Amino acid sequence: MLDYEKTYAESIKNPEDYWEGIAKELSWYKPWSKVLDWQYPYARWFVGGETNVVYNALDRHLETPVADKTALIWISQDMSERKFTYKQLNTEVSKFANGLKSLGVKKGDKITIYLPRIPEQFIAMLACLKIGAVHSVVYSGFSADALKNRVEDAQAKIVICSNSYPYGKKIIDSKKNVDIALAENKTVEHVIVVERIKNNTNDTNSRIKHIKWNELVTSQSTECKTEVMESSDPAFILYTSGSTGKPKGVIHGHGGYMVGIYATLKYVFDISPDDIFWSTADAGWITGHSYILYSPLINGITTFVYEGTPDFPDIEIWWRLIDKYKITKFYTAPTAIRALMKFGEEHLKKYDFSSLKILGSVGEPINPEAWLWFYKHVGREKIPLMDTWWQTETGMHMITPIPSVKLKPGSAFKPFFGVEADVVDDHGNKVPPNTQGYLIIKKPWPSMFLDVYNNPTRYKETYFEKIPGVYFAGDSAKIDEDGYYWIVGRNDDVIKVSGHRLGSAELESAFVSNPKVAEAAVIGKPHEVKGESIKAFIILKQGVTPSDELKTELVQTVRKSIGPIATPDEIDFVEKLPKTRSGKIMRRVLKAQELGLPVGDTSTLDD
Repeated sequence: MLDYEKTYAESIKNPEDYWEGIAKELSWYKPWSKVLDWQYPYARWFVGGETNVVYNALDRHLETPVADKTALIWISQDMSERKFTYKQLNTEVSKFANGLKSLGVKKGDKITIYLPRIPEQFIAMLACLKIGAVHSVVYSGFSADALKNRVEDAQAKIVICSNSYPYGKKIIDSKKNVDIALAENKTVEHVIVVERIKNNTNDTNSRIKHIKWNELVTSQSTECKTEVMESSDPAFILYTSGSTGKPKGVIHGHGGYMVGIYATLKYVFDISPDDIFWSTADAGWITGHSYILYSPLINGITTFVYEGTPDFPDIEIWWRLIDKYKITKFYTAPTAIRALMKFGEEHLKKYDFSSLKILGSVGEPINPEAWLWFYKHVGREKIPLMDTWWQTETGMHMITPIPSVKLKPGSAFKPFFGVEADVVDDHGNKVPPNTQGYLIIKKPWPSMFLDVYNNPTRYKETYFEKIPGVYFAGDSAKIDEDGYYWIVGRNDDVIKVSGHRLGSAELESAFVSNPKVAEAAVIGKPHEVKGESIKAFIILKQGVTPSDELKTELVQTVRKSIGPIATPDEIDFVEKLPKTRSGKIMRRVLKAQELGLPVGDTSTLDD
């Protein structure tokens, strides 16, 4: 266990030395001539170095005992199982990589992967990087329009999809979405179709050639040379939505990205060779890239994937899988924890969680009530809970505990080694302790994104011009008297009541502290006296009946938790909240509906 304060002080004294030491733990075809070239606002790490993420995720393990270790365990919705050793995974990746080459794919070509959470999703990602192609994973639940926009922006040459796939009790016809999305497309040459469910695939787009995955790989060689890539060559594009505007294509490279994700997984989750790591995310999001696929493989451990949702076939499925497969590290989202909390904890008691060593939280701030429930009923009050703050753009954990530190429920602790962060006001001045301000990063970090694809102006304006000289995260936070960071929420989720800045997440946490509340979403509405008033949308726990008396009780809960300034003007009891498929509540959609405004891009909405 590392001494955080000592290691952090050393890492900040000379970040380049720190990251160079980490980079030397990985494999390079050619060493770098310069650790960092920082020409604001662009950072390039390990300049002149040559490597490949796949060289480190697969190739370097093949001549070691890791070759015969299980790399991936995949469980389908119907509980069938597929396992791959590192050697077997490399074989499948090589065959598909050769298949892509047979279709004319070259280094630098863009490939859109529109697959559900199945092994082919990961094989496709690794195969793209192996031959130097740039993958763009589009979440399989996205609409045809959302897919169309992302395929066109990336100028993809190939689209990889499934014919259809199970999602809870539904069957999703993803091939139909692909046909609609590509109806007028000019760049896509081939569609590769995985038969997740055996049925007829209708090739409705006659211009584009369709080929089945199995037919493409059957006759391919099991060996494929991994392409040598410059450290800053693009590895992938991942689209991320802001509160307005088209999704941004965030570009990550090979060298710096792999160094950052390797180190963070290693230290935040205290990685041991026998770990079975389960991140419940999807590779349609950055968590799936960094902490389902690439960093577990780079660290030489087993990554675990369940195809289904947390409540299918029943609400105990996650707990059963942890028990059965002896999961050691479990990384999930606060939204999922809160959703499962409402069913109580009695059913958890029958499962053996003794294999678990570390829990993790990702995706949004976790309220103290959910933190404590997770820690108490899943962690059995014995194992640490790593609340991690980071973004698609950062690539890796930025503010996070490590297992040796003292934790505070609801706090993301302090910056990771080599990361210099702060909380400042509009002018970039540090704010006093326990004062809300803007979260910034002062210096470059290795897995920092390279650019916004085809839009350098947006890169500069969104992230580097709000407060010159630093990376503007777009999140509000505060630092307490012990130096612990508390992430409040997005800056566009801050409500200003009579001059007081109140974070939506903070208000929602207050509501959820009431034992009758399962979930809450809070928005600000224009108010002629206070500037903004607070409106809350509340989902009650099972068996709780909405009433005016309960509204009064909830008002008192919030007043007691935050203060009279946080008194909500309106409370609506609802059955559902608009959420993205990664589980984030879309407050801007609630606000737009409330104010009669256009709801904007809803392609990321789950329902």
